[in-house]
Amino acid sequence: MFGSTAFGSTILDGSLPHGAAGPSLLFDVCHVGVVLRAVLCVTLAVSAGCLFAAGGFASWLALAAIGMAVSLPAVVFWLVSACALKSQLQQLPLSGQWLAALALGALSGAFGWSLGLLTGLEFFDSRHTLAASVCGVLGSATIFQWLRLRAQARLPADTTAKLAELQSRIRPHFLFNTLNTALSLVRLDPARAEGVLEDLAELFRVALTNTGEATTLADEVELAQRYLAIEQIRFGSRLQVSWELDADAGAAKVPPLLLQPLVENAVRHGVEPAPDGGMIRVRTRVKLGRAELSIANTVPREPSRPGNGIALRNVRERLRLMHDVASQFDAHQDGKVFRVQIVVPL
Repeated sequence: MFGSTAFGSTILDGSLPHGAAGPSLLFDVCHVGVVLRAVLCVTLAVSAGCLFAAGGFASWLALAAIGMAVSLPAVVFWLVSACALKSQLQQLPLSGQWLAALALGALSGAFGWSLGLLTGLEFFDSRHTLAASVCGVLGSATIFQWLRLRAQARLPADTTAKLAELQSRIRPHFLFNTLNTALSLVRLDPARAEGVLEDLAELFRVALTNTGEATTLADEVELAQRYLAIEQIRFGSRLQVSWELDADAGAAKVPPLLLQPLVENAVRHGVEPAPDGGMIRVRTRVKLGRAELSIANTVPREPSRPGNGIALRNVRERLRLMHDVASQFDAHQDGKVFRVQIVVPL
């Protein structure tokens, strides 16, 4: 009666749209990865520039130290300011964003040079503050253009991931089985049949709603609970589910449809092929200021037909697009248990 389930089919038809990066992406600097790359780039540029004026290694080292003492605070000031003003800056047209970026660069250059003036070293002269501001403008233009190119490079991958997520469809077998289950319960247990249809409606709503906005881990857990509630009726005692949830971790921002494909994989490859069924354990917790999500399922003695890994790759890519290097994703088999571990910032 029941067929194979697959809520997250990711077959796309047609070509993907291309276009310029949206304004909301240009000042997307509130990531550790962006800060590290910008600081590294400025450090290398200053170090290379000092080679032209240095007469030897000791001279180059001294010049590089002085240059970085000015440039690094300036670039960090620019990044922190851009991050703090992100909501306002992304509302501006592109020309306005360029002006804001350049003005912020001039201010950052002057800020870095003023820190040098406080040291009292002869190298720093207040008459060169304007030159420092001009250097800040040039550095800001370089960073902003890099952010534009980065946003444009991200767009195709971002669009692919979103379309794979938004155009996901419940396969007919899953829909057919769920409706049959509900029909069989209408006379025996009308309240339970109503609950099944409500869970199915919520799954459809999330899968088909056209939104690319972040959701919370708590909402993802609720959606996964609805999905497993439907599968629980199908598998009965063969499906054992354990939830260990930390309410504080529920506030973490994650891409939509993050958890459901992972628990679906656990059902398809861990429970369905096993004659005696299996167990799925979902755990969330807060550790070191970050939210951790763990999905573990037992592995049957006779392994299921290997999947193509689309769900895992999709989740990993969407986490990278949202949190960059601030997120972690790991999937591996440990003995008789397959485990997926996700870490995201709070």
